[in-house]
Amino acid sequence: MTEEKFEFTSGIKNKIFITLGIGLLLFIIGVLTVPSGHGHGAADEEGHASAIVEHQGLLASTDDKAEQHADDNEEVHGKGEHHGSSVTVKRIFANLWINNVYFAGLGMIGLFFVAIQYATQAGWSAGMKRIPLAMASWIPISGILMIVLYFIVGHDVFHWTHTDLYEVGGPHFDEIINGKKGFFFWPLSETPSFPVFYLLRMVLFFGLWFMFFKWIKREMLAEDINGGTAHWLKARKYSAIFLVIFAFSSSIAAWDWVMSIDTHWFSTMFGWYVFASWWVTGLSMITLIVVLLKQAGYLKIVNANHLHDIGKFVFGFSIFWTYIWFSQFLLIYYANIPEETVYFIQRMTTSQYRWVFFLNLFLNFVLPFLLLMTRDSKRQMSMLKVVCPIIIVGHWFDFYLMVTPGVMQHDGGFGLLEIGMAMIFGAVFIFVTLTNLAKVPLFAKNHPMLQESLHHHI
Repeated sequence: MTEEKFEFTSGIKNKIFITLGIGLLLFIIGVLTVPSGHGHGAADEEGHASAIVEHQGLLASTDDKAEQHADDNEEVHGKGEHHGSSVTVKRIFANLWINNVYFAGLGMIGLFFVAIQYATQAGWSAGMKRIPLAMASWIPISGILMIVLYFIVGHDVFHWTHTDLYEVGGPHFDEIINGKKGFFFWPLSETPSFPVFYLLRMVLFFGLWFMFFKWIKREMLAEDINGGTAHWLKARKYSAIFLVIFAFSSSIAAWDWVMSIDTHWFSTMFGWYVFASWWVTGLSMITLIVVLLKQAGYLKIVNANHLHDIGKFVFGFSIFWTYIWFSQFLLIYYANIPEETVYFIQRMTTSQYRWVFFLNLFLNFVLPFLLLMTRDSKRQMSMLKVVCPIIIVGHWFDFYLMVTPGVMQHDGGFGLLEIGMAMIFGAVFIFVTLTNLAKVPLFAKNHPMLQESLHHHI
């Protein structure tokens, strides 16, 4: 096999910089056009929404408990509004957090995909593993951003950071949030102020992910030089350990970075839900880059059989995400506990989020299911180029729906600010990925399973 190396040309860089420039322009216009003022909450509007949902039959009982809980939930978020920023600033902060969590997941999934291939001794993917490895180069950048952004946006994004919620007997004391303070502020003081435990987990997780990324990457590149199976076996050992660590760290990260925004609400399935969203998005990004590289004349080692396999991953895990989504929704709907249903009531009845709620299902399940159902569709680059961007955009909306309602309440929206911010993060992420991809050969010519990949047929 002739060694291939991706050339990150000035033409590709110019397109990325143009995208970045357009994103900056849209973001600035979006900021200037966001209605000014301060968020006031809207307990009466939320109560009205609950009444609508109740009449529509989404709440089985007709008691006043669900409506009252919706009022209480809005009031809880309303507490501490004197700490808050303007609507524009909060919306910028919410979008910074959405995009960093979303793209941090893409970096993590890049490493997760590589680790899965080693742990399962998969040979079919030998020609494309350098692409998810390049995506994983985003892990240290996202880690630094996450820590820095917490100190910038944390007080507006996370309601639990307000110290007056923990002052027993105080006007803003919250018994439920006070009961969870050990998860954020351990070791506890009389009046918790600095979330040591929360930040320690963040630093620890990113540190572990980056460490395993460096170790696995070192063995993958050494394989090119020395050949044999020694480096492959070491990479497999590191991958197996990483997968165990990632199994619990990714779930806890989902609780910390996303679920804790709605501090009163929780779901035991939420870690799986966020992972499923990250995973199928990462698979779609890997597939899209593979297809674009192949159409540009690279990756001659990759054929329709490999595309079929990666297409099956995208198709199958789109259904898996839907299964997790429906399982979480159905259990909450059926149990009909107001403390749980309020999460979906807010997203299904508030005008700013209702359309996103249904668009989320259409983009992430209906379209991928219909478009990738047949065998041939998974083997056609033209179809994969259509479906993968749909899923990438669709799951951005999924994270938008997880974060924005809890941060913005009834002051949220979607417009040029959101589009511009996503384009900025996306352009920088692609630039980092392609820069790292250009530093090494596109596939390992001494990979012990290269011949299996070359003769792969399904």
